[in-house]
Amino acid sequence: MRRNPHAIFATITASTLLLGGFATATAQAAQAAPAKAESLYAPSALVLTVARGEDPMTATVERAVTLACAPTAEGTHPDPAAACKELAAVQGKFAELAAGPSNRTCTRQWDPVVVTAHGVWQGKPVQFSTTYGNACEMAGSMNDNAVFAF
Repeated sequence: MRRNPHAIFATITASTLLLGGFATATAQAAQAAPAKAESLYAPSALVLTVARGEDPMTATVERAVTLACAPTAEGTHPDPAAACKELAAVQGKFAELAAGPSNRTCTRQWDPVVVTAHGVWQGKPVQFSTTYGNACEMAGSMNDNAVFAF
């Protein structure tokens, strides 16, 4: 049997073009597919705690909840919609939640309470903590807002 070098060359060239085209099409399809769908909302996911002690790093956590505000208010917080609404009103600035005069009369008992918030608010990292002399001072300073009412 006699081999035709032109026919062999043509077969190898056709095979190379066919396989090369398949590889290119596969690579283009992989590049065209989106890696992951992006959310229309900036993430807002927080862990809120109430703890006993003076220092947020060593205080004993008594209660903790999660709160997510986008796209809907949810989490283990007892009233996530109200908490998200209050945070939106102060643009996520936790220190402003305690701004204003207290409407409570409290004893001067020293039984420190620490409240903390850690996570992300509208795409920005949040680390907040503040210490109160006792639970009554905390409730009075927060003016019974929903964020730390759990």
